[in-house]
Amino acid sequence: MPVIKLHVRKGDKVKVLSGKDKDKKGKVLKTFPSEKKVLVEGVNIIKKHARPTQKVPQGGIREMEAPVNSSKIMLICPSCQQPTRIFRRALTDGKRVRGCKKCGEFIDK
Repeated sequence: MPVIKLHVRKGDKVKVLSGKDKDKKGKVLKTFPSEKKVLVEGVNIIKKHARPTQKVPQGGIREMEAPVNSSKIMLICPSCQQPTRIFRRALTDGKRVRGCKKCGEFIDK
């Protein structure tokens, strides 16, 4: 099975490009590379009905984030603070890093 790489990682700040949460910004909480989806803080909020349990005796309706397709989000560069595409480069020590297409700075330190 081939390894699927996403253009964002856990902890990155992203901007939503389309959908009901267009133009919202948030932090990536979790990535799902095999599904090409990411979980973004405060984006794609759904309501989930919870049955009463011993931990939560009242039950009720919970609001939580649902995964978003990775093609609908764009990375925000930490140095220029703009949504940008990325490029990948191999350094002299063999380590691969991501960089900002707009300002040219490396995102991964």
